[in-house]
Amino acid sequence: MADPSIRKEALQRVWDAVEVGFTPVVVVSAMGRGGDPYATDTLLNLLMEVNPKTDALNTDLLLSCGEIISATIFAAGLQTLGLPAVALTGWQAGIYTDDVHLGARVQEVHGEKIWEVLKKGKIPVVTGFQGVTQQGAVTTLGRGGSDTTAAVLGVVLQAERVEIYTDVDGIKTADPRLIPDAPTLQVLSYREVVELAHMGAKVLHPRAAEISMEEGIPIQVRSVSKSNGGTTIGHGVRARGGLGSEPVTDRLVTGIAHLGKRAQVKITGSEDFHSSGLAPEIFQRLATAGVSVDLIFLSPDLIAFIIDEGKVEITQNVLTPLGLNVKIKMGFAKVSVVGAGMHGVPGVMARVVNSLEREGVRIFQTTDSHANISCLVLEEHIPQAVQALYGEFNLDRI
Repeated sequence: MADPSIRKEALQRVWDAVEVGFTPVVVVSAMGRGGDPYATDTLLNLLMEVNPKTDALNTDLLLSCGEIISATIFAAGLQTLGLPAVALTGWQAGIYTDDVHLGARVQEVHGEKIWEVLKKGKIPVVTGFQGVTQQGAVTTLGRGGSDTTAAVLGVVLQAERVEIYTDVDGIKTADPRLIPDAPTLQVLSYREVVELAHMGAKVLHPRAAEISMEEGIPIQVRSVSKSNGGTTIGHGVRARGGLGSEPVTDRLVTGIAHLGKRAQVKITGSEDFHSSGLAPEIFQRLATAGVSVDLIFLSPDLIAFIIDEGKVEITQNVLTPLGLNVKIKMGFAKVSVVGAGMHGVPGVMARVVNSLEREGVRIFQTTDSHANISCLVLEEHIPQAVQALYGEFNLDRI
């Protein structure tokens, strides 16, 4: 939204939708990224320069301004094309959240105002990333929150589909910054997208995929500069008499995702963690302090997990009073292979381990689910790890 030429392309996408008979509802994010005048990070840095300890309530109010500027400018742009449009804030659009500032979750949506605008033949341009509590306090939905706004509105309005426009032409098999020629995936299941997003892929927020999956509303991830192409996300249900719900795929692995700036926490003690009841207390204390844990390993004499490096100090403060032996090391990354097709297939872990070892990438911890295998590696080894797994699973041939 920061660049006038990109805004022009975005306006054209709305025009195209109207031309073929759709009634669009537009959701916008802030104009640009860190350093740009109205970007979220720019607003946050401005506030931190004045008072680094400003409370979350005031911070949310400031951060909501970026999307308000975008919505107003975009609605004005639609009007110049002869398309009547009305800018709506998150609270005007009826988006109600819990009272967790800087990372609120949508609780309910009252869509009456949006329907009112639509019935007047106008296009609602809604601010993404924000809502309001029942008490009237402005909240923001966290990074990628505009995707979530689009998804919840798609559900409430029973949209035919939700289109997410980005600066790439869809979801790639690997990070194009590391694999420039990584192909675009034309079709993905909701489950695969949720896994990729949670594992570090940046194209779509996982909550957006989860919300759309609940109602079965398809998502298209497209380039704002192209009128076609992109990645379509849906259920992909097998058409065999309505039986089964596994996504149709012959791909063992769909993509590679990575997440840097991780710290590994190892906890040992003199007592059995299970019999002493310390394990649940540790995790409850971390949860209360807002520390999310991942790659969890739990045994009678060792607890290991990873956290965001930004939560190291909080974690130390939380765990120190317990009198345990806590070691925290930074400089790690989580690298994951994702694919709904790997469930029940033997040998996938062996291929992951062998391919990383061939490249000299040491694995410090692993975890897996039906649709992913994640490995903890040194952050400096991200490029080698991604390249190794990309080659091992032939992701250039999707």
